[in-house]
Amino acid sequence: MTITLERLTTDNELPSSTSVVVIGGGIAGVSAALALAERNISVVLLEKGHIAGEQSSRNLGWIRKTSRHLDDVPLALVADTLWSQMADRVGSDVGYKQSGIMFLSQTDEQLGMHEAWLKSVESLSLGSKMLSQKEIHQFVPGGVGQWKGGLYTPTDGKAEPHLAVPAMAKAAIQRGAKIVQHCAVRSLVTTAGKISGVLTEKGEIRCEQVLLAGGAWSRRFLGNHGIALPTLPLVCSVLRTAPMEGPTDIAVGGPDFSFRKHQNGGYIITQRGKLDAPVTLDHLLIGHKYLDQLKHQRSFLKVSFGSTFFKDLALGRKWNANAASPMEKVRVNNPPVNHQLNQDALNNLSNAWPAFEKASIEEAWAGVIDVTPDSNPVIDRIASIPGLTIATGFSGHGFGTGPAAGQLAADIVANETPIIDPKPYRFDRF
Repeated sequence: MTITLERLTTDNELPSSTSVVVIGGGIAGVSAALALAERNISVVLLEKGHIAGEQSSRNLGWIRKTSRHLDDVPLALVADTLWSQMADRVGSDVGYKQSGIMFLSQTDEQLGMHEAWLKSVESLSLGSKMLSQKEIHQFVPGGVGQWKGGLYTPTDGKAEPHLAVPAMAKAAIQRGAKIVQHCAVRSLVTTAGKISGVLTEKGEIRCEQVLLAGGAWSRRFLGNHGIALPTLPLVCSVLRTAPMEGPTDIAVGGPDFSFRKHQNGGYIITQRGKLDAPVTLDHLLIGHKYLDQLKHQRSFLKVSFGSTFFKDLALGRKWNANAASPMEKVRVNNPPVNHQLNQDALNNLSNAWPAFEKASIEEAWAGVIDVTPDSNPVIDRIASIPGLTIATGFSGHGFGTGPAAGQLAADIVANETPIIDPKPYRFDRF
């Protein structure tokens, strides 16, 4: 998490019963709890650590339609509307700004990929367009990089994760939701094969529905119930600079860097061309499902084998509901920062925009991304356990669609007409 994340004070006592239990206090779970509370549906959100303690406060804060899969764009469009209304909805600033996002191409191959994406969404009227090198320098002045072209969507934007998720959680509480932090759910409770409650480290809560929004923990939790969710962990390292004079409010993604302006005047920067992939048992068990991704993205992964494998193995994949769970042993997943990748990103960015040569690093962090084989999340009921819905596997781009994903999950839980066709997010597609 970032040092700027607001830590919330919430209830410590569990109610004996509720209509819906949400497991996980990231943006998807919090948004769903808010949407349910707004409908006067009794909801309790349980978080093993603290609200937005993992990837929901560690992401880049981008809100984009650009370069999403075609079938994922409708959710992003709904999210745009929800983000534009969020400050009024929650009564607090979330740092939202429709400042645009630009992706740069250094090679003909990269340019071709961007042109192909633009053609694939031309029926949606997103306002996206290709830019020449001259136009890139007009939009983002002060650069010296040589670009084949760029892809720009002016209606994309950004928000501040450290503000947004806590603000949504507070609003959910004000509307009647109950949030309990530092309370891990050990197991689902079923009666006659259907959800009838959850067993937590603090006791049992009876309920009719459960929404699992556990991020990178969802695969392990479901596995303990015999449900195989294909997600694998990757680690992204990020830095934030001190306030500085920079080139633009537009968020920019280059081949080996990305940056966007932070609300405090600094910049959020990452090495867009590399992610750490410390090998775990899950990579060995289900890695074959990712062969198509690996074929196209192998150069993006920094694969390593070491202590992460053994620490992950020691957590276990099966546990008794009456014993401490892995989620109690690791309250907050806090992977080590890859400072070399961060420095590479800053060096690459400085080569393209010399203004960043004077940047000073104020903070660095890393977060675990849960990636599915097709990079789309799962937002669906689980047929084998009636009453269980999941919203997880956002593959590193869930913050932007988080409010819409939470709303869609709430629609499914409440058995109401979904805001968009949920077909792309079916669990059985795997």
